[in-house]
Amino acid sequence: MPNEGTGFLPRILTIAKNAFREAVRDRILYNLIVFVLLITVSAIFLGELTAGQESRVIINLGMSAVLLFGAFIAIFVGVSLVWKEIEKKTVYSIFSKPVGRGEFIIGKYLGLCTTLFVNVVIMCLGVTLALAYVGGASKTASIWGAGFLIFLELTILTAVAILFSSFSTPALSALLTFFVFLIGHFSSSLLDLAKTIGSSSAIAVFTGIYYALPNLSNFSFILNAAHGDVPTVSFAGFATLYAIGFNAVLLAITVLIFSKRNFK
Repeated sequence: MPNEGTGFLPRILTIAKNAFREAVRDRILYNLIVFVLLITVSAIFLGELTAGQESRVIINLGMSAVLLFGAFIAIFVGVSLVWKEIEKKTVYSIFSKPVGRGEFIIGKYLGLCTTLFVNVVIMCLGVTLALAYVGGASKTASIWGAGFLIFLELTILTAVAILFSSFSTPALSALLTFFVFLIGHFSSSLLDLAKTIGSSSAIAVFTGIYYALPNLSNFSFILNAAHGDVPTVSFAGFATLYAIGFNAVLLAITVLIFSKRNFK
Protein backbone atom coordinates (compact mmCIF):
# COMPACT_ATOMS: atom_id res chain seq x y z
CA MET A 1 0.00 0.00 0.00
CA PRO A 2 1.08 3.60 -0.60
CA ASN A 3 3.05 5.60 1.92
CA GLU A 4 1.74 8.70 3.62
CA GLY A 5 3.41 10.99 1.11
CA THR A 6 1.49 9.66 -1.85
CA GLY A 7 -1.62 11.33 -3.18
CA PHE A 8 -5.18 10.31 -3.83
CA LEU A 9 -4.69 8.99 -7.38
CA PRO A 10 -1.49 7.00 -6.72
CA ARG A 11 -3.18 5.22 -3.81
CA ILE A 12 -6.14 4.25 -5.99
CA LEU A 13 -3.84 3.01 -8.76
CA THR A 14 -1.83 0.96 -6.28
CA ILE A 15 -4.98 -0.74 -4.99
CA ALA A 16 -6.15 -1.33 -8.58
CA LYS A 17 -2.79 -2.86 -9.48
CA ASN A 18 -2.95 -5.19 -6.48
CA ALA A 19 -6.50 -6.25 -7.40
CA PHE A 20 -5.38 -7.05 -10.95
CA ARG A 21 -2.42 -9.05 -9.66
CA GLU A 22 -4.73 -11.08 -7.41
CA ALA A 23 -6.88 -11.94 -10.42
CA VAL A 24 -3.81 -13.07 -12.36
CA ARG A 25 -2.61 -15.14 -9.40
CA ASP A 26 -6.03 -16.80 -9.27
CA ARG A 27 -5.43 -17.82 -12.89
CA ILE A 28 -8.67 -16.25 -14.08
CA LEU A 29 -7.11 -15.07 -17.33
CA TYR A 30 -5.40 -18.42 -17.98
CA ASN A 31 -8.67 -20.29 -17.63
CA LEU A 32 -10.32 -17.87 -20.03
CA ILE A 33 -7.66 -18.50 -22.64
CA VAL A 34 -8.63 -22.18 -22.55
CA PHE A 35 -12.31 -21.23 -22.80
CA VAL A 36 -11.74 -18.95 -25.77
CA LEU A 37 -9.83 -21.68 -27.59
CA LEU A 38 -12.72 -24.08 -27.03
CA ILE A 39 -15.25 -21.49 -28.17
CA THR A 40 -13.35 -20.63 -31.35
CA VAL A 41 -12.89 -24.30 -32.26
CA SER A 42 -16.60 -24.93 -31.60
CA ALA A 43 -17.54 -21.86 -33.63
CA ILE A 44 -15.45 -22.99 -36.58
CA PHE A 45 -16.96 -26.49 -36.41
CA LEU A 46 -20.53 -25.17 -36.22
CA GLY A 47 -19.78 -22.67 -38.96
CA GLU A 48 -18.75 -25.47 -41.29
CA LEU A 49 -22.08 -27.19 -40.64
CA THR A 50 -23.99 -24.09 -41.76
CA ALA A 51 -22.78 -23.49 -45.29
CA GLY A 52 -22.52 -19.81 -46.16
CA GLN A 53 -23.19 -18.71 -42.56
CA GLU A 54 -19.74 -19.36 -41.05
CA SER A 55 -18.97 -15.73 -40.22
CA ARG A 56 -22.37 -15.06 -38.71
CA VAL A 57 -22.26 -18.18 -36.51
CA ILE A 58 -18.71 -17.49 -35.32
CA ILE A 59 -19.45 -13.88 -34.36
CA ASN A 60 -22.75 -14.73 -32.71
CA LEU A 61 -21.41 -17.63 -30.67
CA GLY A 62 -18.04 -16.08 -29.96
CA MET A 63 -19.30 -12.69 -28.78
CA SER A 64 -22.03 -14.32 -26.70
CA ALA A 65 -19.25 -16.26 -24.97
CA VAL A 66 -17.34 -13.03 -24.39
CA LEU A 67 -20.39 -11.55 -22.67
CA LEU A 68 -21.22 -14.62 -20.57
CA PHE A 69 -17.69 -15.34 -19.39
CA GLY A 70 -17.13 -11.66 -18.71
CA ALA A 71 -20.35 -11.52 -16.69
CA PHE A 72 -19.22 -14.59 -14.76
CA ILE A 73 -15.99 -12.82 -13.77
CA ALA A 74 -17.72 -9.52 -12.99
CA ILE A 75 -20.26 -11.22 -10.71
CA PHE A 76 -18.26 -13.84 -8.86
CA VAL A 77 -14.99 -11.94 -8.59
CA GLY A 78 -16.76 -8.63 -7.99
CA VAL A 79 -18.76 -9.86 -5.00
CA SER A 80 -15.63 -11.31 -3.38
CA LEU A 81 -13.35 -8.30 -3.81
CA VAL A 82 -14.51 -6.49 -0.66
CA TRP A 83 -15.72 -9.55 1.27
CA LYS A 84 -12.37 -11.33 0.93
CA GLU A 85 -10.51 -8.40 2.49
CA ILE A 86 -12.99 -8.29 5.37
CA GLU A 87 -12.95 -12.07 5.87
CA LYS A 88 -9.14 -12.19 5.98
CA LYS A 89 -9.17 -9.06 8.19
CA THR A 90 -6.68 -7.39 5.87
CA VAL A 91 -8.91 -4.29 5.84
CA TYR A 92 -7.51 -3.42 9.27
CA SER A 93 -3.96 -3.16 7.96
CA ILE A 94 -5.15 -1.37 4.82
CA PHE A 95 -7.11 1.29 6.68
CA SER A 96 -4.38 1.71 9.26
CA LYS A 97 -2.45 3.37 6.42
CA PRO A 98 -3.47 6.66 4.78
CA VAL A 99 -6.02 4.91 2.54
CA GLY A 100 -9.63 6.08 2.54
CA ARG A 101 -12.55 3.72 2.13
CA GLY A 102 -13.56 5.49 -1.05
CA GLU A 103 -10.06 4.98 -2.48
CA PHE A 104 -10.26 1.32 -1.52
CA ILE A 105 -13.58 0.78 -3.32
CA ILE A 106 -12.60 2.71 -6.46
CA GLY A 107 -9.21 0.99 -6.60
CA LYS A 108 -10.76 -2.47 -6.35
CA TYR A 109 -13.30 -1.53 -9.01
CA LEU A 110 -10.65 -0.28 -11.44
CA GLY A 111 -8.54 -3.38 -10.83
CA LEU A 112 -11.38 -5.70 -11.78
CA CYS A 113 -12.30 -3.53 -14.77
CA THR A 114 -8.70 -3.88 -15.96
CA THR A 115 -8.99 -7.66 -15.62
CA LEU A 116 -12.22 -7.59 -17.62
CA PHE A 117 -10.64 -5.39 -20.29
CA VAL A 118 -7.81 -7.90 -20.78
CA ASN A 119 -10.37 -10.70 -20.82
CA VAL A 120 -12.47 -9.02 -23.52
CA VAL A 121 -9.39 -8.28 -25.63
CA ILE A 122 -8.15 -11.89 -25.42
CA MET A 123 -11.53 -13.35 -26.30
CA CYS A 124 -12.19 -10.88 -29.12
CA LEU A 125 -8.78 -11.77 -30.50
CA GLY A 126 -9.76 -15.44 -30.46
CA VAL A 127 -13.01 -14.71 -32.30
CA THR A 128 -11.09 -12.57 -34.80
CA LEU A 129 -8.67 -15.42 -35.52
CA ALA A 130 -11.56 -17.86 -35.96
CA LEU A 131 -13.23 -15.43 -38.33
CA ALA A 132 -10.04 -15.00 -40.35
CA TYR A 133 -9.76 -18.78 -40.62
CA VAL A 134 -13.11 -19.02 -42.44
CA GLY A 135 -12.37 -16.00 -44.61
CA GLY A 136 -14.53 -13.47 -42.81
CA ALA A 137 -11.81 -10.93 -42.00
CA SER A 138 -13.97 -8.16 -43.49
CA LYS A 139 -16.18 -8.31 -40.38
CA THR A 140 -13.32 -7.82 -37.93
CA ALA A 141 -14.42 -4.28 -37.06
CA SER A 142 -17.83 -5.65 -36.05
CA ILE A 143 -16.21 -7.92 -33.46
CA TRP A 144 -14.23 -5.15 -31.82
CA GLY A 145 -17.17 -2.76 -31.90
CA ALA A 146 -19.37 -5.28 -30.12
CA GLY A 147 -16.50 -6.10 -27.77
CA PHE A 148 -16.21 -2.46 -26.73
CA LEU A 149 -19.91 -2.33 -25.88
CA ILE A 150 -19.66 -5.60 -23.95
CA PHE A 151 -16.81 -4.15 -21.90
CA LEU A 152 -18.92 -1.11 -21.02
CA GLU A 153 -21.73 -3.41 -19.89
CA LEU A 154 -19.32 -5.42 -17.75
CA THR A 155 -18.08 -2.26 -16.01
CA ILE A 156 -21.66 -1.60 -14.89
CA LEU A 157 -22.12 -5.20 -13.78
CA THR A 158 -18.90 -4.93 -11.77
CA ALA A 159 -20.13 -1.77 -10.05
CA VAL A 160 -23.42 -3.52 -9.21
CA ALA A 161 -21.57 -6.53 -7.76
CA ILE A 162 -19.34 -4.34 -5.59
CA LEU A 163 -22.36 -2.32 -4.44
CA PHE A 164 -24.20 -5.41 -3.20
CA SER A 165 -21.04 -6.85 -1.64
CA SER A 166 -20.57 -3.68 0.41
CA PHE A 167 -23.48 -4.67 2.66
CA SER A 168 -24.39 -8.29 1.89
CA THR A 169 -22.92 -11.80 1.78
CA PRO A 170 -21.15 -13.05 -1.38
CA ALA A 171 -23.88 -15.60 -2.18
CA LEU A 172 -26.72 -13.11 -1.91
CA SER A 173 -24.70 -10.44 -3.71
CA ALA A 174 -24.01 -12.81 -6.61
CA LEU A 175 -27.70 -13.74 -6.83
CA LEU A 176 -28.85 -10.11 -6.79
CA THR A 177 -26.25 -9.10 -9.38
CA PHE A 178 -27.33 -11.96 -11.63
CA PHE A 179 -30.94 -10.78 -11.38
CA VAL A 180 -29.85 -7.26 -12.33
CA PHE A 181 -27.99 -8.74 -15.31
CA LEU A 182 -31.11 -10.58 -16.50
CA ILE A 183 -33.61 -7.80 -15.82
CA GLY A 184 -31.27 -5.20 -17.30
CA HIS A 185 -31.43 -6.97 -20.65
CA PHE A 186 -35.23 -7.22 -20.66
CA SER A 187 -36.36 -4.09 -18.76
CA SER A 188 -37.19 -2.13 -21.92
CA SER A 189 -39.09 -5.10 -23.39
CA LEU A 190 -41.03 -5.57 -20.15
CA LEU A 191 -41.92 -1.88 -20.11
CA ASP A 192 -43.15 -2.08 -23.72
CA LEU A 193 -45.19 -5.16 -22.83
CA ALA A 194 -46.77 -3.35 -19.86
CA LYS A 195 -47.69 -0.43 -22.10
CA THR A 196 -49.21 -2.81 -24.63
CA ILE A 197 -51.32 -4.47 -21.95
CA GLY A 198 -52.38 -1.07 -20.69
CA SER A 199 -52.19 -1.88 -16.98
CA SER A 200 -51.37 1.29 -15.05
CA SER A 201 -49.92 -0.63 -12.09
CA ALA A 202 -47.72 -2.75 -14.36
CA ILE A 203 -46.56 0.36 -16.22
CA ALA A 204 -45.67 2.04 -12.91
CA VAL A 205 -43.73 -0.99 -11.67
CA PHE A 206 -41.77 -1.58 -14.86
CA THR A 207 -41.13 2.13 -15.36
CA GLY A 208 -39.54 2.15 -11.90
CA ILE A 209 -37.44 -0.89 -12.77
CA TYR A 210 -36.48 0.63 -16.11
CA TYR A 211 -35.03 3.76 -14.52
CA ALA A 212 -33.73 2.28 -11.25
CA LEU A 213 -31.77 -0.57 -12.81
CA PRO A 214 -29.22 -0.28 -15.61
CA ASN A 215 -30.73 -0.71 -19.07
CA LEU A 216 -28.22 -3.19 -20.46
CA SER A 217 -29.99 -3.34 -23.82
CA ASN A 218 -28.11 -0.11 -24.56
CA PHE A 219 -25.04 -2.30 -25.06
CA SER A 220 -26.63 -5.14 -27.04
CA PHE A 221 -24.96 -5.33 -30.43
CA ILE A 222 -24.05 -8.98 -30.93
CA LEU A 223 -26.78 -9.73 -33.49
CA ASN A 224 -25.90 -6.56 -35.40
CA ALA A 225 -22.22 -7.51 -35.36
CA ALA A 226 -23.09 -10.95 -36.74
CA HIS A 227 -24.50 -9.17 -39.80
CA GLY A 228 -21.31 -7.16 -40.20
CA ASP A 229 -22.58 -3.92 -38.65
CA VAL A 230 -20.32 -1.57 -36.70
CA PRO A 231 -21.62 0.68 -33.88
CA THR A 232 -22.13 4.24 -35.06
CA VAL A 233 -20.33 7.07 -33.30
CA SER A 234 -23.59 8.30 -31.76
CA PHE A 235 -24.53 4.79 -30.56
CA ALA A 236 -21.11 4.13 -29.03
CA GLY A 237 -20.95 7.65 -27.60
CA PHE A 238 -24.32 7.37 -25.89
CA ALA A 239 -23.42 3.93 -24.49
CA THR A 240 -20.13 5.30 -23.15
CA LEU A 241 -21.76 8.29 -21.44
CA TYR A 242 -24.52 6.07 -20.05
CA ALA A 243 -21.96 3.64 -18.58
CA ILE A 244 -19.85 6.44 -17.08
CA GLY A 245 -22.89 8.10 -15.52
CA PHE A 246 -24.39 4.91 -14.10
CA ASN A 247 -21.02 3.72 -12.78
CA ALA A 248 -20.43 7.06 -11.06
CA VAL A 249 -23.80 6.82 -9.29
CA LEU A 250 -23.28 3.17 -8.27
CA LEU A 251 -19.77 3.81 -6.95
CA ALA A 252 -20.92 6.89 -5.03
CA ILE A 253 -23.65 4.82 -3.33
CA THR A 254 -21.16 2.03 -2.61
CA VAL A 255 -18.64 4.40 -1.05
CA LEU A 256 -21.38 5.96 1.07
CA ILE A 257 -22.55 2.55 2.37
CA PHE A 258 -19.04 1.20 2.88
CA SER A 259 -17.89 4.33 4.73
CA LYS A 260 -20.57 3.74 7.35
CA ARG A 261 -19.78 0.05 7.81
CA ASN A 262 -18.38 -0.99 11.18
CA PHE A 263 -15.59 -3.60 11.03
CA LYS A 264 -15.22 -4.00 14.79
